Amino acid sequence: MKTVGVIGGMGPAATLDFLIKLHAATPAASDADHLHVITDNDPRRADRNAAMRADGPSPAPSIVATVHALIAAGAEVIVMPCNAAHAWAGELVAAAGPVPFVSIVDAAVAAVRVAAPGTTRVGLLAVEATHEARLYHDGFGADVTILAPDMAAFMPLIFAVKAGDTGPDVRAAMAAQAAALVAAGAEVLLAACTEVPLIFGPDDATVPVVSATDALVTATLAAAL
Repeated sequence: MKTVGVIGGMGPAATLDFLIKLHAATPAASDADHLHVITDNDPRRADRNAAMRADGPSPAPSIVATVHALIAAGAEVIVMPCNAAHAWAGELVAAAGPVPFVSIVDAAVAAVRVAAPGTTRVGLLAVEATHEARLYHDGFGADVTILAPDMAAFMPLIFAVKAGDTGPDVRAAMAAQAAALVAAGAEVLLAACTEVPLIFGPDDATVPVVSATDALVTATLAAAL
């Protein structure tokens, strides 16, 4: 088994959700069967949305420093359970050198193609930075149309989750955002902000729902085992 290094903190609860799901999905009969996971759950990384708007500093220096620290600590595979931060994946990959980086974008695109083969319209429940960076537009290619939620309503929901609110009002509002995307023609919904699965899942929609977090878990296990 390879040691997994996790670039976390974006946000902290989403990182913990990834780790819990990684633990649960690992085929293990004892403690020793689980992965060695080294996590830097640093919540003080620069805001990805502000950086993409050029209203704030880039998170790249912090991410690169974490890559170096994780590898120095023994990481043999690097993962990052934050979609928006993949806008700076190029700097991360360069810093990692020969140590492989498991992309949440690649993993999620592959998972959508399995869950909804032939889909041409994806409802992307993702923050502004992910849309602005066109991470999934490029990931899916020109044959797939990406539908965005109402950002004026969606972004406050993400900030609410980051503040610890996962109650019924926030859940209902996220479900309404998803329903609007389905009404606009989305054939599948992709939860491509790692806060979204904390309040929204397959039972909350009438079309298939793919969690980028779950997809990263699957891809991480494939790389580490």
